[in-house]
Amino acid sequence: MDKANIADIQEALKQAGLARVLKDIAAISQPAIRLYPHVLDEASIAVGTSKFGGAPDLPPDIAWPTWHGLPQSFIAQIRLDDACDYDVAHLLPRNGMLWFFYDAKQETYGDDPADHGGWSVFFRGGHPASLRRASIPTALPKNSLFAACAATFAVEWTLTQMPQLEIAQFDWSDEEQHRYEQVLAAVPDAADRALSRHHLLGFPDTIQDDMREQCQLISNGVTADDDPRAQTLARGAQDWQLLLQIDTDEHIGMRWASSGMLYYWLKQADLKDRRFEQSWLVLQSE
Repeated sequence: MDKANIADIQEALKQAGLARVLKDIAAISQPAIRLYPHVLDEASIAVGTSKFGGAPDLPPDIAWPTWHGLPQSFIAQIRLDDACDYDVAHLLPRNGMLWFFYDAKQETYGDDPADHGGWSVFFRGGHPASLRRASIPTALPKNSLFAACAATFAVEWTLTQMPQLEIAQFDWSDEEQHRYEQVLAAVPDAADRALSRHHLLGFPDTIQDDMREQCQLISNGVTADDDPRAQTLARGAQDWQLLLQIDTDEHIGMRWASSGMLYYWLKQADLKDRRFEQSWLVLQSE
């Protein structure tokens, strides 16, 4: 099986004896935009196109962001005109640019309110003019600069790893949950799973716990379960939507802790209103 599509997923569930849970398919599956980096000479990558690594193409009013005195690592820029044909859920703007940066020391995990500022997401709508390829800051550590890559896109359907969090009236048996986990291990296929899994939107490939409550609480300054605000705030955890997942990718020099992933999250209301600067980042690893 190649990149998972919704028909593949439905068939895999049926073959696993899970025809009954197809009633929940809308809750447990989400479309994503798979991103594939292709290492190239940076000079051959046109200014203003989608890319990973190298140097970003920035408008005059956006400076290369810093964190604790160091330039942040440039992760990727997405030309939304390129991505819109793959945005099945129509969640992203139809045009414009997104830029993603992250702490050059890779010490920001998103588990502390003080982490705010350890990453940056910028957005410009329309067709940004006067983009220029930024000069790489001399203070950026060499291991925090990633190989320049062109980016291509594909539609991919993702499955939640935690269906009990997505289904309001969860009624699966233990056997159904076990079989579902077997489907998760097989979709997509082994060849695809050997590739780094970068994608916009969809469900994350979670390495540890579900991240939405963490985003909701920590972004609001709550770090303890006994905080009187915690219970009320936790009700809004489901409002968070994965914006971008960036996997460890040795081909381009990205390694997050112990073969981990970066996850940029955004509240659904902020996504709708294009407030991308309100994102929260989590790093998870083994």
